Amino acid sequence: MADSPNCDLKSLSPLQLFERVTEQGEKVRALKAGKAPKDEIDAAVRMLLSLKLSYKTATGQDYQAGLPPKDLVLINNGTTKEEDEDLVDPWNVQTSNAKGVDYDKLIVRFGSSKIDTDLINRIERATGQKPHHFLRRGIFFSHRDMDQVLDAYENKKPFYLYTGRGPSSQAMHVGHLIPFMFTKWLQEVFDVPLVIQLTDDEKYLWKDMTVEKAYEYARENAKDIIACGFDVNKTFIFSDLDYLGTSAGFYKNIVKVQKHVTFNQVKGIFGFTDSDCIGKISFPAIQAAPSFSSSFPQIFNGKENIQCLIPCAIDQDPYFRMTRDVAPRIGQPKPALLHSVFFPALQGAQTKMSASDPNSSIFLTDTPKQIKTKINKHAFSGGRDTIEEHRKYGGNCDVDVSIMYLTFFLEDDDRLQQLKQAYTSGELLTGELKKVLIETMQPLVAAHQERRKQVTDEIVKQFMTPRKLAFEF
Repeated sequence: MADSPNCDLKSLSPLQLFERVTEQGEKVRALKAGKAPKDEIDAAVRMLLSLKLSYKTATGQDYQAGLPPKDLVLINNGTTKEEDEDLVDPWNVQTSNAKGVDYDKLIVRFGSSKIDTDLINRIERATGQKPHHFLRRGIFFSHRDMDQVLDAYENKKPFYLYTGRGPSSQAMHVGHLIPFMFTKWLQEVFDVPLVIQLTDDEKYLWKDMTVEKAYEYARENAKDIIACGFDVNKTFIFSDLDYLGTSAGFYKNIVKVQKHVTFNQVKGIFGFTDSDCIGKISFPAIQAAPSFSSSFPQIFNGKENIQCLIPCAIDQDPYFRMTRDVAPRIGQPKPALLHSVFFPALQGAQTKMSASDPNSSIFLTDTPKQIKTKINKHAFSGGRDTIEEHRKYGGNCDVDVSIMYLTFFLEDDDRLQQLKQAYTSGELLTGELKKVLIETMQPLVAAHQERRKQVTDEIVKQFMTPRKLAFEF
């Protein structure tokens, strides 16, 4: 039948059904707005009603725009025990699995798409550059609409990059560098503008700190971000506490998003309760606003149709699912996303890093001696209990933190593969593997510290001043 869904709806997850209903709703609105023939509109409406019925059958809930199914952030690792479930939201990442979060199941639950070999090859063809090792190794593993971004790029249409940092402490750790290292590569190979949001307002609302301290952390974190090597002529870094008061375009988009998202929806998406302050409830609209080019009229000359690409860790995806749902209703293009895996704590992938625990990660302020001590003392090992057992049975690369960190920071693919093979076979001992990691991390952190010393307050001011960048729109 013409008005039947194109695939077996029973095979779709609740979130995939939710996405299908949302897309079909947009199609109906577009047909009506374009004054399409009545029979075409009627067929699209019948399809929409069928999808809504399937959604209700699968979830027991009526479809509500912007309110994904309530079990969205729970990913079960093949067991029925509650303690074996992965919990992923913008503030918490919990898993009982020493290998870390099950990202294949997370893709299904979140309704995103896997970054496969075909997409990586297409990025290589489009840019003429070897794909970043974060892509080659599956560190950035999931996406939304990256194919559309590549379509635009191949047709000489502009897009821009947006990423961010929540400045919760003065010192960042090496895991915080991941989105910025990748974003810098994307900016260089595509040659596009970049905006970086420092959500100091968010940290004030969620953390026990003053507004002044949150703003101070934002400026200190900006120095670490600038030290990654961004081009001041192509990059705008902004503090929410600063920029919101100076940009009418930014605030207008915040208000538009706020009008189209209900309290019930943000409770469902983010888990807010009636006792949360109203600042938390309204904050998601502030993180959504940089997804729209009209929030930066000084950069894009007031143009509103320029698509945004957001590289981020997948725990930030709920913000942008909400944004993507709202975008068509306020006349804006949906942002595209590239999702990264989570960076593991030294104690293991099932342990959460904490700014209050200096031993949970390697910080950008650590000395070579501190780095060596942390890795030797705290890096979770996949090795055996004795040398004899290790030589006989080999180590487990899936849970070994040294291997995980080297996967992020050792750029030589052949060298990484050699280490994995030697460790798995038992030829390489845990102590020897940790030595390789120490020798990798010490110069990396030292080089970052040297670059950061060159970042003056005046340079920070240049990056954070609203201005035209080196692009014509």
